[in-house]
Amino acid sequence: MAAAAGALALGAGRAAAADPSGSSSYLVGRGIADITGAAAESGMMGYSRFDQQTSGIHQRLRARAFVIVDPASGNRIAWCNTDQGILPFAVFRAVLAELAVAHGTVYSEQNVSLSATHTHSGPGGCSHDLAYNLSVLGFQRQNFDAVVSGIVEAIGAAHADLRPGTLTLGRGELTDASVNRSRAAFELNPPADKDVYPLGIDPRMTVLRFRQGDTDVGAISWFPTHGTSMTGDNTLISGDNKGYAAYAWEHDSAGVRYLDGGPGFVAAFPQTNAGDMSPNLNLRPGSGPTDDEFENTRLIGLRQSVTAQRIHSSATTPVGGGIDSRLCYVDMSRVQVDGRYTPDGRTHHTCSGVIGLSTLAGSLEDGPGIPGLLEGTPSPLAPLIEHINSKVPGWLADEQSPKTSVVPGGLLGATPDVLPLQLLRIGRLYLVGGPAEYTIVAGLRIRRAVAEELGVPLENVLMQGYTNGYSQYVATPEEYDSQQYEGASTLFGRYTTPAYQQEFAKLAASMREGTRLPVGTPPSTPAVGTLNVQPGVLLDSPGLLRSYGQVLTDAAPGYLTGREVTVVFVTGHPKNDLHRGGTFLEVQRLVDRGWVRHLDDGDWRTKYHWQRTDAVTGESTATITWDIAPDTPPGTYRIVHHGDAKNGVTGAISAFTGTSRPFTVS
Repeated sequence: MAAAAGALALGAGRAAAADPSGSSSYLVGRGIADITGAAAESGMMGYSRFDQQTSGIHQRLRARAFVIVDPASGNRIAWCNTDQGILPFAVFRAVLAELAVAHGTVYSEQNVSLSATHTHSGPGGCSHDLAYNLSVLGFQRQNFDAVVSGIVEAIGAAHADLRPGTLTLGRGELTDASVNRSRAAFELNPPADKDVYPLGIDPRMTVLRFRQGDTDVGAISWFPTHGTSMTGDNTLISGDNKGYAAYAWEHDSAGVRYLDGGPGFVAAFPQTNAGDMSPNLNLRPGSGPTDDEFENTRLIGLRQSVTAQRIHSSATTPVGGGIDSRLCYVDMSRVQVDGRYTPDGRTHHTCSGVIGLSTLAGSLEDGPGIPGLLEGTPSPLAPLIEHINSKVPGWLADEQSPKTSVVPGGLLGATPDVLPLQLLRIGRLYLVGGPAEYTIVAGLRIRRAVAEELGVPLENVLMQGYTNGYSQYVATPEEYDSQQYEGASTLFGRYTTPAYQQEFAKLAASMREGTRLPVGTPPSTPAVGTLNVQPGVLLDSPGLLRSYGQVLTDAAPGYLTGREVTVVFVTGHPKNDLHRGGTFLEVQRLVDRGWVRHLDDGDWRTKYHWQRTDAVTGESTATITWDIAPDTPPGTYRIVHHGDAKNGVTGAISAFTGTSRPFTVS
């Protein structure tokens, strides 16, 4: 049975390669699900700051999935993008296991693609790699389960939603949503590369339009810019600019209400080669277009959403052709790179992953690291750090030159060496799924290698980063030499990009020829993969003479639009129940003598703040704010808080609800 299935897939691959202009009719389905983790006292993934712990929700995080089936061959792809900082391999493996339980052999590592938007304002601890859990205080099972379950739900919904449909492509440019934060490194590349990006940015946006019959049901809009509009000082969960871009299209333009059920329009905003692309247009954290991080998030997201919708409206190029996919596991620390892909035309090799000194400096434009350290610049602290860190063997430090090597992540088992590399074909569109953050020129070179191997136009090949795993950055050899943040974070040495060019070209050759490469051995789970030192919830207490849900600060009797409502409740710890698929708050409106939900904690204009007021007794408060939009219908409203409390004796968790006084909006 397995051999027959393999032969069928192989034959389909050959047929697809031979007929690139085939029918644009497919079965398509879309799905969306909540993946929001712990809203309080959970380390956030992205800035590697121990002090950045969640304290509430600005917007919920979501997984957006599409399933595409070629009826002619039966080949399919399950594609999902998540509002996460990274998409760890641990999540990819767990999702595959759950999909196998639900769908048997229909979905596998070969045809499932998971990626992250790279928001820096989501709960972390979802990796099995120590380096990416360290600042989060270890592996966080609750967050991990929320992400895995949400992805499986989104793909399951897309699977159940499969209907006859069509796919079309549109392309455009967006030049005011990104800036090159590592221009000095970019300028070291040869003119043949730099001339492709005269502004120093990759402005290309590619939109894949999904229709079922005559109905638009979704879109995937690829564009590179970091999820760092929200700064490292923010502690509210946020999908950052790409989360807002999706919300603006789904909620504001398409009328989607996430808690009302039904598939609705799904708008995904994945990354391409965003390694050196920052949304902070003034090259300072939280600055550009304005000096307000929330407004920056909205504006950069809105610019992506508006551009994507404009491209979508004229996206009429038929995708055509078959569906195909390839994935293999490659030990990126042991790649012998042919001179065809290296700058000097000679054979070189990669080496075990090492974190460089400039990694510890952080990206000064998005999130500075250790004070006193500067990217690519000798620091007075460098000799001290090198003296303290003696774990990098001399031979490895030499291999990584000119990097100042400080942490041998590969040798310590803290960073992954074996990584999943994937290539997807959706008709004329090819997605290179890479488990890292690729600079725009690194992405360009990989795309060229794949396009040349396939014999297709370069514009039909996209470099999709943050896919199926994570291993920090990929800079070109020339960029690597400057040892900016991106070069110092390129784990496998100077020839990491050429190694990716070579290995992805192998996948492309296999797809072109309709053959199968050896899959290789997936990475094992490190011994410290599930280590956790983040304390859990011991107990909650309402406080003396108080009750859960009690209003401590009530709403005013009335508000004008444009004003902000603030209500404070007695509450329990949000880790007691994540309310995934639900909400911690509702703004309700009185309609025909009944209360109807108007907004929830997934909406842009609401915020849910949690605060521990007494660590000994377990007392805490929930502050709910509503920024009343100018177009809010006049009427009577109220604020409702849904919470949960843990009994310190029995451990039982009980749900409760608190309600503000009614108030008018005019």
